[in-house]
Amino acid sequence: MANNSSGSGLDAGVYIPHHLTNLTYGKLPAGYERVNADGNVTELTSSTWTIAQTAEEAADMGFMAVHLDSLGWSLFMGILFSWVFYAGAKKATSGVPGKLQNFVEIMVGWVDGLVKDTFHGRSSLIAPLALTIFMWVFLMNALDWVPVDLIPAIASTVFGLEYFKIVPTADPNITFGMSIGVFALIIFYSLKIKGVSGFSKELALNPFNHWLAIPFNLFLEVIGLITKPFSLALRLFGNIYASEVIFLLIALLPFYSQWLLDVPWAIFHLLIFPLQAFIFTVLTIVYLSQASEEH
Repeated sequence: MANNSSGSGLDAGVYIPHHLTNLTYGKLPAGYERVNADGNVTELTSSTWTIAQTAEEAADMGFMAVHLDSLGWSLFMGILFSWVFYAGAKKATSGVPGKLQNFVEIMVGWVDGLVKDTFHGRSSLIAPLALTIFMWVFLMNALDWVPVDLIPAIASTVFGLEYFKIVPTADPNITFGMSIGVFALIIFYSLKIKGVSGFSKELALNPFNHWLAIPFNLFLEVIGLITKPFSLALRLFGNIYASEVIFLLIALLPFYSQWLLDVPWAIFHLLIFPLQAFIFTVLTIVYLSQASEEH
């Protein structure tokens, strides 16, 4: 659940952008004027790789900047997923299973059935990939239940970090990174199953099987191919980002009002978080199934 006992009375125009700004590490050019918290200006004598002190600095760092908080939390959630399932597999027994083994077996069986019903090709990679995507995305989404001020306050007090955002899937860099990985697999399976010639014909001769329609076919098929990673990334990012903004808006209300809205909204996310993970997983399987169709 995300609540905030100190949010009341704060300026929404300052509070919300602050909580939605990532801990950014990037390069500032020589001559850049840095303004610290006290308002003092320091001019850099040479290009410097550093952590951004303001949202403006983070924006000025450009494309090569790295969001340390998103990468760190996504890596942590991936390690947590791997450890839990490894522990479940290591303690597996043919006798009466424990709670962890039951959970792991249920998830593996459910994903295996989902892949069998959706994926029409042959690949030993798809089921483990689908399980990893579902659990990883769900765990990253679940970080939105953490009180919105808790982790930023700890980061500021203990480590002196002005910005610290903990929900990786509310960062488009993370969702696009995952969707680009899926897109690379789509291209890989398309070329592996159909070959270069078959994949080229699929793009050039669909939906109209005539040489005169090749330019029109290519336009439609290439656009459809490119929109797949965008649909994956933006759907997940948009839903989780909007959810985080709503939690922040609730945190700005008086304390007695927060619980009236915060708890129902958090309970509602018992459905939203796994649903978004499920949609990302199913679309991944469907796209890879289409790429694996030989005809």
